[in-house]
Amino acid sequence: MKKIGFIPLRKGSKGIPGKNKRKMVGRPLFTWVLGAAFRSNLDEVYVYTDDQSILDFINKEYHYTTKIKGLLRSDASATDTASTESAMLELAEKINYNFEVFCLLQATSPFTTETDINACLQEIENGKNSALTVVNTHRFLWKDDGTALNYDPFNRPRRQDFDGLLIENGAVYTCKKEVLQNNKNRLGDNIGIVKMPEDSLHEIDSETDWIVVEQLLIERQKRQKTSKKITHLILDVDGVFTDGSITYTKDGEHTKRFDMRDGMGLEILRQFDVEVVIMTSEHSELVAKRMQKLQLEHVYLGVKDKFTLLNKLAKEFNVTLSNMAYVGDDVNDLANIVSVGWSLAPNNAMVEIKTNADVVLSKDSANGAIREACQFIKNYNKRF
Repeated sequence: MKKIGFIPLRKGSKGIPGKNKRKMVGRPLFTWVLGAAFRSNLDEVYVYTDDQSILDFINKEYHYTTKIKGLLRSDASATDTASTESAMLELAEKINYNFEVFCLLQATSPFTTETDINACLQEIENGKNSALTVVNTHRFLWKDDGTALNYDPFNRPRRQDFDGLLIENGAVYTCKKEVLQNNKNRLGDNIGIVKMPEDSLHEIDSETDWIVVEQLLIERQKRQKTSKKITHLILDVDGVFTDGSITYTKDGEHTKRFDMRDGMGLEILRQFDVEVVIMTSEHSELVAKRMQKLQLEHVYLGVKDKFTLLNKLAKEFNVTLSNMAYVGDDVNDLANIVSVGWSLAPNNAMVEIKTNADVVLSKDSANGAIREACQFIKNYNKRF
């Protein structure tokens, strides 16, 4: 049974300009749900957008998988008045309804996890013809005329005795192909319900919403950390190996400065069976040569969505994120910083990173920071 994911994106955004591409915890907002879809049991995931820059990003960033696909949506399906169903049907027709299960995923729901997606898919496996995610709220609801909707105000229940109400959070909708074809709708007449945490009810329509959701997302990632032996050290390059500066010659060539002591620290750490992984957003020949000199096998250049790659590597290495340590210095490292077992920041890292890192090193980048991080991990691992 072929299961496809569908993430509709539009260039236009009234409340927050460029919302879908804006960095939420250091990565484009839409990549939170895209990453979850990639890790889920979906067979293919389509990002359907009228924004060519997003399509270019997808083609370049997720070259290592055929599961994620970008398709250009029509202008007619991307207007303010166009329904989501119109885009769903347009995509379905474009791929000749080559699926059995359709899964609509909203990019503005960054709390969505692969567990939530799989739970909706399981509802279809269990005999439902559609499913959606909800939040159980214990808020008391009223009408404009002063009438209570969901409780007796003269017999006010305690929260623990109140069942509350289930509210759509708009995160995930799944349905069988026949439902979409016949009803022209995301839902059928036999609907499964999947509950998500109350945090997922937050919508992102204003700058205040953005701040609240981002902080909640950071705290969610931190709560998932557990104490485990560190088996892999992941390192950013610019601002970690180097001081973040580039020197240009008159011929346009540039140079970077590396600290030899960092190389020795990594060599010592590998003697204690800790694998070293390089993950940088830049695609630099100088960096490639330096890592070759250090005899590092796992080197990933030009990575923009570092968190999705981090999860992919964890699966390939057969470890959890809590088995990983990460050293980064800027906002594009933030999702990894708040998610791995131990996160470390050079003393001259950006304040957003130092605020959220587990350890702020005493040394600056390109001045012994990596060597200090290696010593920390070596000492930490002794307890295991």
